[in-house]
Amino acid sequence: MEESVKIEKLGNIVDVKGGKRLPKGISLISTPNNHPYIRIRDLGASKILELNSAYEYVDDETQKTIARYIVSSGDILISIVGTIGLVGIVGDSLHGANQTENCVKLVNLKGIDRDYLYYFLSSNLGQNEIKRGIVGAVQSKLPIKNIENINIPLPSLALQKSIASILSSLDSKIELNRRINDNLEQQAQTLFKSWLVDFDPFKNGKFVESEMGMIPEGWKVISLQEYCQEITRGNIPTYVEKSNRPILNQKVNKGVSLEKQYYKYNSENVEVSISKMAHYGDVLLNSLGQGTLGRVHLYKEKLGNVIIDQFITILRTNLFVKSAYLSYTLNRPEYQTIIEGNVTGSTGMWVLTINNVRNIKIIVPKESCFLELAPIINSIYQAISNNTAEMEQLCTLRDCILPHLMSGELKINDLNC
Repeated sequence: MEESVKIEKLGNIVDVKGGKRLPKGISLISTPNNHPYIRIRDLGASKILELNSAYEYVDDETQKTIARYIVSSGDILISIVGTIGLVGIVGDSLHGANQTENCVKLVNLKGIDRDYLYYFLSSNLGQNEIKRGIVGAVQSKLPIKNIENINIPLPSLALQKSIASILSSLDSKIELNRRINDNLEQQAQTLFKSWLVDFDPFKNGKFVESEMGMIPEGWKVISLQEYCQEITRGNIPTYVEKSNRPILNQKVNKGVSLEKQYYKYNSENVEVSISKMAHYGDVLLNSLGQGTLGRVHLYKEKLGNVIIDQFITILRTNLFVKSAYLSYTLNRPEYQTIIEGNVTGSTGMWVLTINNVRNIKIIVPKESCFLELAPIINSIYQAISNNTAEMEQLCTLRDCILPHLMSGELKINDLNC
C-alpha cells in the first residue's frame, strides 16, 4: 500500500523566530572572540554552517544587548531580506552565535526530520513556496507569517529520515570533493608563494632593484595591460527565469562553486560576443558596487555558452598558469589594498574602471618559470575542474530526485544508493 503524503503548514510543525539588528552605530569586528555573528553571506555555501575565517564578531558590550537572539546547533536558518531563501543548519562551532535580523531560525520541530526540512526548503519545491511569500516592491522581504504559511509535504517520519539519508549521502560526496578542491587550491597557492613571492628557488641567484622591491635578475614589473592578452568588461545581461544560457555575475566571487548559487539566465535570442563569454582560465574581477567589489575568481569550470555580467572585468592571458598566478596575486591582501585604492565613485556606486585595472602593476618572472610550473599547476587545476564537474552532477541528481521522493512518485526501493 502506498503511503499517503499530507500537506502541512510549516508554522504548525516548527516555531519561527526572528533575529536582532545591531544597535545603531555599532559595527562588527574582525578580531575573533566568543561572539560570532551570522550574516546572510555566511549562508548558501554548504548545508552545515561552521565557523571559519570569513565570520565577523560583536564586542562584549554589544553582545549583552543582543544576547537573547542567539542560535543553537541544529537550528535551521533562512535568509529573509536581500538574497532571500538561503538555507543552512547551524553547526556545533556556531552554537551560541548571534543571529542577524535578516534571517529567521526554525526551532522546536514537531513531527518533522531536521534534514528533511532542510532539503525541502533548499529544493525547487521549497524555494517556490518561499518565493510565493515574498513581499515588497522597493526592498523584498519574507515576513514570518508567510514563512509559517509555507506548505510542506509530510510523509511519515520514517520515510522522511530515509529520504534525508539518501540526500545526505549525496551531500557527503559533494562536501568531500569540496574539501579535496580546497586542499588542491592550497597546494597551488603554496607553490606560487614559494616560487613567485618568496623566490625560494632563486635565492642563490642575483637580485636587482625594481619599483616593487628586490626581484630576481631577468624578472620585471609590468602593468596588467602588458601582462594580459585581453581586458574587457562583461555583457549587459537580459535576465529571464528559464533559459539554457547561464550568466556569471558578482556572486561567482563569493567562493561558492555550485552552479545554483551564482547563475541566473540570459534570454536565448540575445547575441553575445565571444569575448564576453567565459573561457577556461579567465580571471574575473568584480568591478562595481559594494561588499564584493575587488573580489577575484579564477574560472575553472568547463561549461559552454556561459555569459559574463557587465559588472565583472575579464582578465585573459595566453597560458592557464599565468591566469592562476594572476588570480593568486590579485587575491593577496596587499593587492586587495591596491585595488581599493583604484576605486572611484561615491558610496553605493563604487567603480573599478577598466583603465585603473589596466594600470595595476605586478611582478612577472621569466617565461621559463611559467613553463616549468605549468605542468604542475595544470594538473592541480584539472583535478579541481573534474571534481567540480562531479559536484555539479551530484547536485543535479540530488535536486532532481528530491521532489519525486517527497511526492511519493519515486520510491526509496527504486534507488540503488
